Amino acid sequence: MSQEPKLRNQNLTVPNALSALRILLVPFFAWAFLTGHTIIATVLLLASGLSDALDGFIARKFNQITEVGKMLDPLADKLTQGMVAICLAVKFSVIRPVLILFIVKELGMVCCASVLLKRKKGPGASRWYGKVATAMFYVSVGVIVMMDGVFKLSGPVFSGVALGLLLLTAVMMIYAAVKYFQIFLMILHSDDEKYDLDLNSEIHAKTARKPRENVRRR
Repeated sequence: MSQEPKLRNQNLTVPNALSALRILLVPFFAWAFLTGHTIIATVLLLASGLSDALDGFIARKFNQITEVGKMLDPLADKLTQGMVAICLAVKFSVIRPVLILFIVKELGMVCCASVLLKRKKGPGASRWYGKVATAMFYVSVGVIVMMDGVFKLSGPVFSGVALGLLLLTAVMMIYAAVKYFQIFLMILHSDDEKYDLDLNSEIHAKTARKPRENVRRR
């Protein structure tokens, strides 16, 4: 007798779990960085960056793309980058102007996404320029942390390298912000049903899972 397929929440996927892991790593990174555990902070940041690369690959490779995942991934990016920016601003005053620019940009994107969700529209998935800006951010922060905690660099050399890396990152972030804002305006004024999204329904959406067939041994 055939069994009815079981239902499970469609958002219970490996990519979404990796995005959730990145969010959970945020306070641990802050603790490690601000208490002087530089190596631990660097490892946590590298783990976060690696999981960011993996979740997108796995989602595409195994068809595990969900609307919730499209929002969870950039949310994890923003929380991670925001906390890293705050930690750096606390410790290195010379780079605060660039970090303030970054925080303002991220807050603006969160506000745009909130407006779309209120209109029951999906903010859309991350684009390549957003991923490149994120990668540049991780590399820049990793180099700064290593220069300070491992190589004990300071003075003009440290300030010059740190500012150079962060300025390049800031340029890419501004470009990404402009492109995302154009997408925001397009989705906001579009009547295309493909942009419609009821977040509450997506969170509780279920998909069928076929039961395993019993194998009889002869």
